[in-house]
This record gives sequence, structure tokens and C-alpha cells, in this order.
Amino acid sequence: MATKTKSAVAEELSTEEKIGVLYALQQIDSKRDSINHIKGELPYEVQDLEDVIGGLETRIAGCTTQVEELTREVKNKKEEIEQAKALIKKYEAQQDDVRNNREFDSISKEIEFQKLEIELAEKRIKEFNAEVKNKKKQIEDTQALLEDRKIDLEAKRAELAGIEADTAKELDELQEQADAARGKIDERLLSAYDRIRKNVRNGLAVVTVKRDACGGCFNRIPPQRQLDIRMSKKVIVCEYCGRILVSDEAKDK
Repeated sequence: MATKTKSAVAEELSTEEKIGVLYALQQIDSKRDSINHIKGELPYEVQDLEDVIGGLETRIAGCTTQVEELTREVKNKKEEIEQAKALIKKYEAQQDDVRNNREFDSISKEIEFQKLEIELAEKRIKEFNAEVKNKKKQIEDTQALLEDRKIDLEAKRAELAGIEADTAKELDELQEQADAARGKIDERLLSAYDRIRKNVRNGLAVVTVKRDACGGCFNRIPPQRQLDIRMSKKVIVCEYCGRILVSDEAKDK
């Protein structure tokens, strides 16, 4: 026996039946919204903490790289100092063999230059070491903050996981019901329903007329329009908020 397609099932339903299925889908989706509301801001808080932790880890990695680079610079400067000292020792030995004052003065200038290079290198070493100390303090402080945020994240994840575990079965059942209902609605109407749900704050795309007013925006519905809604011969939307309107009697069907 061939399985009927979604469009075929939708075509077999009367407009009144389609509206009834659409209202039933809204009730199912509202229950799912209510369950998801229990989670509150937890999913967003978890995501925010994950982003914060990622940023802190990036900061630590950056500072660590800078410490490594500064340490290499300190090592290079120390090597330059040793090279300068070796040159000074060499020039001082050459001074004993000079033949005139010009050579002596030239060598003396080289010695003085190397001494200045040593002073400059030592100054740079002090600056690098101070920066290394500062970066290590930043790493230490950031690491402490990172550990605190990881504890917060684990707590939020555990809380969220507990809620999801408690509601998973009911959500699965509601999803099956929603899928069954959506299978009976034609694509055009279903697309309109999804669009309205996305655009309204409370997710109510289908509302009943209560006390002569739209159940979504509470604007008054004219008597003739209310009659058309009760007859369910066509899909009618609120001219103020765009929600699909059904008779208050629909909830009892």
C-alpha cells in the first residue's frame, strides 16, 4: 500500500480541519516553549562562559609567547655582553703592542665603544626582565581567573544537563506530536506559521478570539470577522499583529 505524501494528506483535510491541526501544533509548540523557558538564560550563560574561557586561554598563550621571546632577547643580550668583553680583552692586549698614539687612541675608542655596548645591553636586559616579570604576573592573574570561570562553567553545564535530562522524554514526545501535526499541514501555511512564530515575542502564531479581541495583541475584532473565524471557511489573520485567528471554541475540539 502506497504511503500518502504530505501534500496529499493536506489536500484531504478541510480548511476547518487544517485550522484545527494548526491550532493543535501551536499548543504543542507552546508546551515546548514553556519547557525550554525553564532553562532560562542557562544556554546563553554557558556559551558566554565558554567564550570568556577561550579569550582567557588566548591571553595566557599570548603572554607565554611574549615571555619566551623576551627570554630569548635576554639570552641574546648576555651573549652580546660576553662578545663585547672578549673584544675588550683583545683590544687591551693590542694596546701593549701599539707603535704610536694614533693606534692607541683608535683602540681606546673601540674599547670605550664595547663598554657602551655592554651598558646598553645590561639596560635592555633589565627592561626585558621587568617585562617578563610583568607578563608572568599577568599569566598568574589570568590563570586564577580562568580557573574560577571553569568552575562556574562546570556548575552551569551541570545545571543545564540536569534540566535537559528531566525534560528530555517530554520534549521527545512533543517533538513526535509536532512532526505528526506538521505532516498534515501544507507547506505554504506551515511556512506562514513558522514566520509568524519567529516574529512575535511569545511565539504565539495562532491565537483564539477572547472577549471579542485578538488573543495575541488584544485589539478588538469586528463581529462579522468573528463570524468568519467561527465558520472556519478560510484562514484569517489579525489585521493588527498578523497572527492567525481561531475561534475560542477551537480549544475544546
